[in-house]
Amino acid sequence: MKTYCVTDRGRRREINQDYVFCSEEPVGRLPNLFIVADGMGGHRAGDFASRFAVEEFVRQLGQSSVKTVISAMEDALQQTNRRLLKEAQGRAELEGMGTTFVAATVVGTELYVANVGDSRLYLIDREKISQITQDHSLVEEMIRRGELRREEARFHPNKNVITRALGANVNIVPDFFEVSVSPGDVVLLCSDGLSNMMDDSEIYRIVLENRQNIAEAGGRLLTLANEYGGRDNISILLAVMEENQTCKAAEG
Repeated sequence: MKTYCVTDRGRRREINQDYVFCSEEPVGRLPNLFIVADGMGGHRAGDFASRFAVEEFVRQLGQSSVKTVISAMEDALQQTNRRLLKEAQGRAELEGMGTTFVAATVVGTELYVANVGDSRLYLIDREKISQITQDHSLVEEMIRRGELRREEARFHPNKNVITRALGANVNIVPDFFEVSVSPGDVVLLCSDGLSNMMDDSEIYRIVLENRQNIAEAGGRLLTLANEYGGRDNISILLAVMEENQTCKAAEG
């Protein structure tokens, strides 16, 4: 597996509230782990939320005794959410903080994904780009109800209103996905600073043209997102599946 990740403040924001984690090495029983989190809140609360959530999630997985991948991720997310809420108690500067969270791991030929919020995971093969996660956002709910066409969503004034986030409620409801991956497939995790600035077809073209140089693909995506306005923090994590790849969950 080849990976590349980058996070950037963008051109409009004073602070980068995104946080990215990329490990090709095992984290607890998981053989690898990839995360993008997009924080929200007042001055510096968002960057605290995203960093804290990622670090706590990784810590929880590292000490987890839960054997199945999805169950381990679910348990770690719930524990992380509780810790995040506790951190905000009695600290005015952290009041109202929260974060989106998309995490993935590849075990064998299976990709396991957990998602809360509107940060996304795409799977890109030689024929198409597929958004695996579903946005937890007001705009996405409007699309599902038939009130808005998908091509209009990127420019809707409420596109940044999310309906689920870590730190928003005591009880969170993550989405989980399991999909098969093949050699040559590319997994892309990103914050909305990328997906709101570029449509899926352009993301697909750039990744496909630079499949052999994943760092070039990531750098090109970042450059274009900024050239198109850079209205938000931009985070990009790319992972390319290779031939004869073996990623087994640890036993015990």
